[in-house]
Amino acid sequence: MIKLKRNDKIGLVFFLAFIISMSLVWLFEERFDQEQWRSNPGKRYKMAKNIIEQDLLDNKSKEEVIQILGEPVTAEFSDNNILIYQLGTPPSFFDEEPQELIIVLKDSKVIHVSVNQEE
Repeated sequence: MIKLKRNDKIGLVFFLAFIISMSLVWLFEERFDQEQWRSNPGKRYKMAKNIIEQDLLDNKSKEEVIQILGEPVTAEFSDNNILIYQLGTPPSFFDEEPQELIIVLKDSKVIHVSVNQEE
């Protein structure tokens, strides 16, 4: 049997704690689900991070975005370069402001996706 020094044991404990915590974060993180997105607009904030991190909308056309996410709440500006989707209000101790997903288009393709507080 291998004998570990005290510092090695401490390092092993921290390493295992890190692996377990990252596994739990991954397990409970909400991933984009088109059916949930459309049927439960008040809980969309849970999926917005996944949409951005996985680049699910990058270089998609306006039509493709609407096919994936449904009709936007508003299409701002006369040339329809911005699509806005309401995300609902995430639970928070401080800010209880509703959020929205902002999708910026250029030449009819998505160039930027972000989450902002509704004004």
